[in-house]
Amino acid sequence: MSLTACTGLPEGVIPVKNFDLQRYQGTWYEIARLDHRFERGMQNVTATYTLNQDGSVRVVNRGYVTAEQTWKQADGVAKFVSEQDVGHLKVSFFGPFYGSYVVFKLDEADYQYAYVTSYDKDYLWLLSRTPQVPNAVLKDFQETAMKLGYDVDALIYMEHQSISSL
Repeated sequence: MSLTACTGLPEGVIPVKNFDLQRYQGTWYEIARLDHRFERGMQNVTATYTLNQDGSVRVVNRGYVTAEQTWKQADGVAKFVSEQDVGHLKVSFFGPFYGSYVVFKLDEADYQYAYVTSYDKDYLWLLSRTPQVPNAVLKDFQETAMKLGYDVDALIYMEHQSISSL
């Protein structure tokens, strides 16, 4: 696989337009995801995005590894693939290797919910500004993902507990 394939778009997925990185900054709670090795066994997962002075984005992914009863954190950097008003970025946690970060649906009025994928349909996330979402948002996420060909039956749903109880 070429490196450009890792920053490409999955078939049928179109990144949002009029993307505003200033509004997207901050902490997002992971509500649902497809399983992958770098978050396996985690709950209470959050992603925090902060704009750097050079225009890149600091990415901090954090989650609680239930089996180990410990927190795990990954720090990375994201950059726009093309236009800075299109929700298509590339993110790296491992040196020069980048993967796509594609926001394909967004609550544009309030930036409260985001549907995110990567370069293929093995990756899918529902992110929210709050630890829970209304059933209508969850249902729309599932229906949208299913129409695009994602395996919604394989989704993992997050549990967000207070930190003091962990």
